[in-house]
Amino acid sequence: MPILKPILGLLALMFLITGLTACTPEVGSEDWCQMMKDKSKGDWTANEAADFTRYCIFPNNDK
Repeated sequence: MPILKPILGLLALMFLITGLTACTPEVGSEDWCQMMKDKSKGDWTANEAADFTRYCIFPNNDK
C-alpha cells in the first residue's frame, strides 16, 4: 500500500504534463503564428522570436 501513493502521484503528474502540452499549437503552424501575434511582444522568449521570424515572417515553402 505505501507504494501506491507515489505511483498515483506520478500518474497524476504525467496526465497534467500531457494536458498542458496538448493545449498549445505546433510551432510554425498558422494557429501558432496567430497566437504569437496576439501575445505581447515583451512576453516572447528569444526562441519564440526566432521561430516566429523563421516560420511566420520568412517561411520556407520549398519542400
